[in-house]
Amino acid sequence: MNTSATLPPAAPHVVAAAVDGLTSRLRKKLDAAVDQYAALDRVADGTDLVITCGEDAVVTLSPGPSGAIEEEGQARCSCLLAPRCLHRAALLTACPLADPAPPSGDLPETEATTPVRTPPPPADPQTAATDERTPEPAQAGAAPGAAQGGVVAEVAQSGAVPGAAQVAAAGGLWRAAAAVLSAGVPGAGAVPQAELLRAAHTARLAGLPKAEAATLRVVRGLRAARARYDGHRLADLVSALRELLLTVGRLAASDPDPALVGTVRRGYSPNGGLKVYGVFREPVISSTGYGGVVTHLVTEDGRWFSVADVKPGGPARARGAATATVAIGAAMMSHAHLARGGLLIAGATVSPDGRLGAGKGVRATPVAGRAWTDGPLGTLFARPLSEAAGERLSAGVWSEEESAEQVREPVGCDLVIVGAAGDHVLARELLPSASVTLRTPAGDRAPQDGGGSEGVQGDPAVREEGPLIRLVPANRHPDLAHVENLRRLASRPGLRVRVVARVEPDRAATLVPLAVGPVAGEEATLRLPPEWRDRADLGYDRLQGSHLPPADACPPPGAHAYDDVDPLEAAPLWRVRRLVELAVSGGRRAVAESARGGDARRQAGSLRGAGFRTAADLTVALADEADRRERDVFGRLTDSGPDGYARAWLAAATHLAATERALVRTSWQAAP
Repeated sequence: MNTSATLPPAAPHVVAAAVDGLTSRLRKKLDAAVDQYAALDRVADGTDLVITCGEDAVVTLSPGPSGAIEEEGQARCSCLLAPRCLHRAALLTACPLADPAPPSGDLPETEATTPVRTPPPPADPQTAATDERTPEPAQAGAAPGAAQGGVVAEVAQSGAVPGAAQVAAAGGLWRAAAAVLSAGVPGAGAVPQAELLRAAHTARLAGLPKAEAATLRVVRGLRAARARYDGHRLADLVSALRELLLTVGRLAASDPDPALVGTVRRGYSPNGGLKVYGVFREPVISSTGYGGVVTHLVTEDGRWFSVADVKPGGPARARGAATATVAIGAAMMSHAHLARGGLLIAGATVSPDGRLGAGKGVRATPVAGRAWTDGPLGTLFARPLSEAAGERLSAGVWSEEESAEQVREPVGCDLVIVGAAGDHVLARELLPSASVTLRTPAGDRAPQDGGGSEGVQGDPAVREEGPLIRLVPANRHPDLAHVENLRRLASRPGLRVRVVARVEPDRAATLVPLAVGPVAGEEATLRLPPEWRDRADLGYDRLQGSHLPPADACPPPGAHAYDDVDPLEAAPLWRVRRLVELAVSGGRRAVAESARGGDARRQAGSLRGAGFRTAADLTVALADEADRRERDVFGRLTDSGPDGYARAWLAAATHLAATERALVRTSWQAAP
């Protein structure tokens, strides 16, 4: 028997029901009990998990076939208060949140919930950066989700008005989310989280899968923040809470946009015959205890597809799945071979997001792979990086799901490594010398036609007006190779490298590299083993010193390469960001204290002086609302409720996100 087994995922409605069953006295003890019982030894007895919480209290968790606790009867306690006991509720709260179970009757090939794309509102994010056209904040007392400063804009779409049940469910989620925002991370313990989960289940029953998915992201973010997980980012929690409030606020206001509802399943549809070529493997380690691999593929016409093998198991499974057999047809091929080979698929089934199905009618035959220098991948690397990055960042910030889906499509580029700087690697884009103005290693100009400059003619060159690009690891988990491989690349300034990466939407001119290869015809480039077929998956393949060229073969980048100016960090918007994040990390009280000290108004003055007048107005409105107190007929102070405060925060947070996204897009453009 295993005495260190991990807790299984638990369905949100099971967790919410367990907390709802507690008395008010036990609810006050829940947070401490979660920490206490989650640290106890866990004994795996077959498929069951047994935790001894005391002499007469033994909790047994019996996950279903999916590996998650999906019914209340699958969590039992032997104490006299069961099932309304603290032991059971605390351990269920300590379990990772499971993704919602699929509705019965769906095809076995369908997968997890994914909301549909939400069209961006009429407001142009580029306009938000000018900070000129955003109207004044709405008056206090407006309906939840109503237009706040023109930022929470309704999108006029043809579609049915949400039903009464959907409006009511959205209103319940708004109230629960507003209460969590008002309390902040310190006050958003197990009980407020259970209120969110209960409201999310109500939204699911009302047919609002997008709102439910957004709620689960918020709860997971709250748990990570309170537990201080290494991978937690406050910015991610702010984004999740912003999208949840924006979505349910618009639904509660009866916005007819059908994209606000979302879709429950990613249904697979027949796609006939496909010929796909492997590009790279990507390890997956999720916060819900899942792990595995996704192999990304491309067709001759440049369409992206993927094959996933992700199941419960965490980091250990992510490592093992790297060489697991691909489950498509009868093709006996591992993910490692598929990433460098190809498949000819007959009777293919494909989900809307490009996931290949593995149904009974699918037949697959291995074929030879394609090099990164020809075919669709050659086209991928021929496209200017600024153009590709601008397309990935063109989605609006109004929907995290839409932005994430669009920005996840990889880009390709050739880079020259400049060196390491803090938590990232600096690089610049390479273009053929015949098409751009060059810089020699000393920083002098060389003519475009290559004449009159020995040693430069015909070589790839750093584009003079191109941005300084930052490379950050896709995952910092010590079991994966991302961080170590980037350190290895940074050790060779002047190294030429071909990169497949994703654009980082929240940082200026930043790429998340996923695979690398040599630049054809270059001496100062990678020298990979033949079996790697000129590509290395940065999450799995570990680069060695022998894979790098000698240091004297790498021409040093010029001093110009270190002119690291980050327009996002240089902008005074950090003042707005600090207040928006303070509202989440510290709650309404922390923002009110900032307002009483005059800090918010001083920051607003600096913003106005820099031309960000609307941002300054929204900052002052948020600080004023946080410190606002109403009086009853007897003159006594009363709580004004969280609604107005949530609206003010949502206006500031959404305006900030739109302006920052516009600045990030600008950072990819060539300097004049």
